Amino acid sequence: MGAPLFVVDAFTETAFGGNPAAVCLLEAEADPAWMQSVAAEMNLSETAFLVPRREDAGGEGGGFDLRWFTPATEVDLCGHATLASAHRLWEGGELAAGEEARFHTRSGLLTARRGAEGWIEMDFPALPPRPLDPAPELLGEALGVPVAWVGASREDLLALVADAATVRALAPDPSLVVRLPARGLIVTAAADHGADHDFVSRFFAPAIGVPEDPVTGSAHCCLGPFWAERLGKPVVVGYQASARGGTVRVQPRGDRVTLSGQAVTVMVGELSAEAAR
Repeated sequence: MGAPLFVVDAFTETAFGGNPAAVCLLEAEADPAWMQSVAAEMNLSETAFLVPRREDAGGEGGGFDLRWFTPATEVDLCGHATLASAHRLWEGGELAAGEEARFHTRSGLLTARRGAEGWIEMDFPALPPRPLDPAPELLGEALGVPVAWVGASREDLLALVADAATVRALAPDPSLVVRLPARGLIVTAAADHGADHDFVSRFFAPAIGVPEDPVTGSAHCCLGPFWAERLGKPVVVGYQASARGGTVRVQPRGDRVTLSGQAVTVMVGELSAEAAR
């Protein structure tokens, strides 16, 4: 028997938008080297691997062990592949429609529930940025545009630039971005007047094998607190202005955030028995 494998577009309401993630359902924990090979074969920004947990005698536990791999490495936190995983579990009947999805990860317990109008709400850690002064060397050269403010979250750099048009037109130098002291680089600006979102962003992470990520949930753990404080709003909406594009709602809640998005399954299949060995 092979292993069920799906491709789900996350942070979008239509197929071929948002950020595609592969979701692989396993019966037992697999060798990390094998998972890395599968992720490299899928060649998407993230592949998620899910293993069901049994409840203990006291009714504790349950849920799923969840790990995320880029084509190059395992990562500690991924929003869009978590959203894709929860969507697929409800869609496939592994979870009942009203049941909470519980994921045990390298970043602790993450949960998701179905909200209104097809939105999925995920409970994630807040990763607000701290200001960096001076900015890391190479940042301005890597981006090729002036930077108004620079901060750092737990893993990423955050660069604020002049406007949304600047974010959309960015063509950073990946050979310089990869040398920055971070997992990835988030670039952001306020949305244009009258837009249906509050801010725009893009995310570049060549150091982990992702030159540009289409829509990055974990980056919004940083962007949400940053823009909520800056704009004085309890809930903010971000648009990640990659070629595919996608929308993320963020509600900061102290040391946690609620990330909300939609998802669409675009491929249903399985790894062959030979590949799944």
